[in-house]
Amino acid sequence: MSQPESAVADAQAGGRSGQEPLAKLAKRYGLRRAIARPRFPVYMRQLWERRHFILTYATSRNVSKYTSSALGQLWQVLTPLLNAGIYYVMFGLILGGKGNIENYPAFLLTGMFIFTYTQRTVTAGAKSITGNLSMIRALHFPRASLPLAYTIQELQQLAISMGVLMVIVIITGEPPTLLWLMMPVVLLLQTLFNIGASLVIARLGASMRDLNQLLPFITRTWLYASGVFFSIQEKVVGSARLPQWVADVMYMNPAASFIEWMRDILIESHPAPPMVWMSCVFWAVFALGFGFWYFWRAEERYGRG
Repeated sequence: MSQPESAVADAQAGGRSGQEPLAKLAKRYGLRRAIARPRFPVYMRQLWERRHFILTYATSRNVSKYTSSALGQLWQVLTPLLNAGIYYVMFGLILGGKGNIENYPAFLLTGMFIFTYTQRTVTAGAKSITGNLSMIRALHFPRASLPLAYTIQELQQLAISMGVLMVIVIITGEPPTLLWLMMPVVLLLQTLFNIGASLVIARLGASMRDLNQLLPFITRTWLYASGVFFSIQEKVVGSARLPQWVADVMYMNPAASFIEWMRDILIESHPAPPMVWMSCVFWAVFALGFGFWYFWRAEERYGRG
């Protein structure tokens, strides 16, 4: 008789006699639940083994997103261009948000594209579990694959938006410099932060049914607090005459940090405070580590109910 069959026989005998609990029998024979959460290093290795699935799933979602429209994949270029025009007319011309900012079109669009990348990733992460319950219940795979795939999908969209942004920045009078070589570094750190944030919000979204209703209000408040439409230094210290530490706290906001660092790279007249790059590194490392750990802790509960 094999070991599992022997364990079943012993469990049935123990159940009739009441001598040994089933948990102890399972431990003695090295048995564990089929859906048990693996150890964290094993979990990370399983994710790496499924990297091709994650990339393919993200790419297929990106391709299928515009299949029902007449212009198809062309919308990946048209969408950032249309957004760029709307934001500039509304916040630059009508609301007069540019103030004393030089090259306000590049200033505004850099802020919008960088913030939108994080905003869309977090919003997609909130639905990554609840929107794929049938696949979660039918297949066995690390559930973190879904928030990761959604983040990669938004990264693919960002690559097109950044191409549009660089063209606009050059047209508005900013010459390419060696600092532009730092753009992939900023985007890498932001992607690491987005992955962590997406994992956290994915776990919260799996248990809090009303989170998707609250997220638009949360991200809108985050948008206004991140200096997307205005210069934090000018508005907080200059116009509002608040202490410098208030502006420094606003710069430590992760979205504001990534925006300011990217503006520092692309726009010569907009230098960023030195604390910005340190804030970016901190948020990337902290969010990635905490996000994976926090999501992994609830691995057994996803897809239930």
